[in-house]
Amino acid sequence: MSYGAGVALQAAVYQQLRSHPALADLIGDAIFDAMPVEAPSGVHVSLGTEDARDASDTSARGSRHDFVISVMSGSDGAGFGAVKAAAVAVADALEDVPLQLSRGRLAGLWFLRASARRVKNGAARRVDLTFRARIDLI
Repeated sequence: MSYGAGVALQAAVYQQLRSHPALADLIGDAIFDAMPVEAPSGVHVSLGTEDARDASDTSARGSRHDFVISVMSGSDGAGFGAVKAAAVAVADALEDVPLQLSRGRLAGLWFLRASARRVKNGAARRVDLTFRARIDLI
């Protein structure tokens, strides 16, 4: 098993989100790998945590990556409606898309779950979307 495809997966997901027109219509270019020092206002997307495991089998070496993409509102009053709409656009951007990786081959990408909650003493909203990717390390 190698973690080598982790960087390639993150780059491909980031690029796919940045190039998705419906998501851009909702949040512009507010997609972050690293959050800015000052929290952005409005709804924004942040790439989050990742857990990787060996997924090698008799046909190929591989890895399984469970990763989180968070959709958040600032404390400017955006409600769940706006945050959930952006979360839907994130899920749509990654559904049935053959992401091109710089290392390995994406064998599959699946939505696993979502969790919506209030944060910052109820002033902001957050939806965490968890996806699973299976990568063949060819």
